[in-house]
Amino acid sequence: MSAVRNPDGQVIEEKYERQGWPAVKRPDLKPPHGWEMALITAVNRVRNHQLSPDGEQIAFIWDREEQSDVYVMPSAGGWPRRISTRRAAVAYWADEIPQWSPDGRFLAFTMLDHVYVAPASGGLPQKISDFAASASSPVWLPDGHQLVVSVERNDQVQLLLTDRDGRWPRQIIQTPGDAWDAKPSPDGRFLLFTHRPFDDMNRLDIWLVELETGQLRPLTNTPKLRSWGGVWSPDGQQIAFISQRPAFNEVWLVRPDGSGLRQLSHEGADFADLAWSPDGSQIACSINRAGAYELALLDAQSGQVRTLRAGYGVHALPNWSPDGRCLTVEYEDPILPPDLYKVEVENGRTTQLTFSNLPALAANPLVMPEVVNYKSYDGLEIPAFLYRPAKSNGAAVVNPHGGPSSLYNFGWDIWAQYFVAKGYTWIAPNYRGSTGYGVTFEHANYNDWGVGDTQDCLHGARFLHQFGEIDKERIAIFGASYGGYMTACCLSRDPDYLFACGVSKYGDSNVISSWAQCNRDLRLYTEIFLGHPAQNRAVHRAASPIAQVDNVQKPVFIAHGLDDTVVPPQASEEWVEALRRAGKTFEYKTYAGEAHGFLHKKTVLDFYGRMETFLDWYLLPK
Repeated sequence: MSAVRNPDGQVIEEKYERQGWPAVKRPDLKPPHGWEMALITAVNRVRNHQLSPDGEQIAFIWDREEQSDVYVMPSAGGWPRRISTRRAAVAYWADEIPQWSPDGRFLAFTMLDHVYVAPASGGLPQKISDFAASASSPVWLPDGHQLVVSVERNDQVQLLLTDRDGRWPRQIIQTPGDAWDAKPSPDGRFLLFTHRPFDDMNRLDIWLVELETGQLRPLTNTPKLRSWGGVWSPDGQQIAFISQRPAFNEVWLVRPDGSGLRQLSHEGADFADLAWSPDGSQIACSINRAGAYELALLDAQSGQVRTLRAGYGVHALPNWSPDGRCLTVEYEDPILPPDLYKVEVENGRTTQLTFSNLPALAANPLVMPEVVNYKSYDGLEIPAFLYRPAKSNGAAVVNPHGGPSSLYNFGWDIWAQYFVAKGYTWIAPNYRGSTGYGVTFEHANYNDWGVGDTQDCLHGARFLHQFGEIDKERIAIFGASYGGYMTACCLSRDPDYLFACGVSKYGDSNVISSWAQCNRDLRLYTEIFLGHPAQNRAVHRAASPIAQVDNVQKPVFIAHGLDDTVVPPQASEEWVEALRRAGKTFEYKTYAGEAHGFLHKKTVLDFYGRMETFLDWYLLPK
């Protein structure tokens, strides 16, 4: 049996525990007509694609058979062929994109904590990063032989130069911080990357290094400001990147020598996924419009935006065909799972290339959420996504997202749809700290975790009181990761007890101990918001709802994976121990072999089955 050990030696094993009367299945309740949980878990996610240099093939990740393997398919459509067979399941939000070599003969990708190269025509992937304990993020140089890979050494992310045979590497740079997202210039002389200095965790800069000499050149240089995601123009004369300088994540341009810095876009919205057209005249991108990510073209001279596809959905990762006539793109929305599409640039005509939806699922009437706003305790407007069932069962769920630097959007959320089909009203608030609403809103929870954002979620419950079909005594809160932390905060810091019960999916409760036990990336991520606990101890303590465990009055279901290094399983173990000592009602389930994000079908079915039982038991009357 898998187990983890606390620093003090305590062992946490896979288990189910409870205190108080357990939730039991309701024999009077059946799944909604046309639904079963096994149907939901049968949908396989297609994602993280890249078009081959000749435009004839698409490499992508396909989450199926409990793995996240690399596949290749014709760009005109057709059955995919499998490139890797041993790539473990990876959460879609934390994965990489397989990389084509410039001649289209090879694919590089991360697997089993190392970089592998595989012939695109067939053959076993070969590990090329034996020189390090682990490596990731391969990037080809234009010569088609050399690659840049990322390694963590001396508590720092560094860039190394090797080749497709795995020769002994050369360290490219030595910087006082982390180096990410390497992008070679078209002529192969320079490497563009994003730099994070350790003395300013709220800062990201665009840097350039000459590969032959190692000479470094910062292209942006502003304290407490983030600039990232640099991409070269086809002629190598300009670099487009994202910057928060104008209060949103807008597009900026700069020349490789550092001159010509200027803001290109002026949309008052967040841009992402920049891709230059082959002729350098346009930049394909996605633009976040209140949670709907449109596919757009940005004129590289004037900054004028032309929308190719809009609507209530999410477009991501546009790739140009070599002739510039079409784009491949990933798209999903609340009623369609993620798939690959081809979009013609001239007229926006769209062709679907992969088909992930299941006929039995497509036959069900899914709900398109509406965007609503409500005021929080201090008058701040909180946007939220509201799903209203065709026939209400009188109960509701408040579902804060993870992050917190993220947002709920018009993406595929099939589990929300399942509970809405049961009659639950479902509301997902984008509490303060969410992205997409400007830098001021995004930074509103700095030094304030568990305080203002908790009130935003509590006021989400109060907002639901206006709906006559909802019984205000039958509202639950459910969240994963930071959303699970919001569950702990709301149950611990609400004197009005607005929630009848709560569900925490790998959430936190003790920010200080989790900071000490999580992986390096999440430790630094926490410091962005709250500073180092040695210098900001009071803020970390104020952020930890475990101190208010005596205030918890309603039942809670807690679930955690034992291989989680983002929110360590000790976070839930500590909260459960505190709940037990305080005599509170809880159910607690841990899962061996699960990291942050439940990825195995057996786990997903077990967790959501338990969650359904829990909500039905505490929220639905006879």
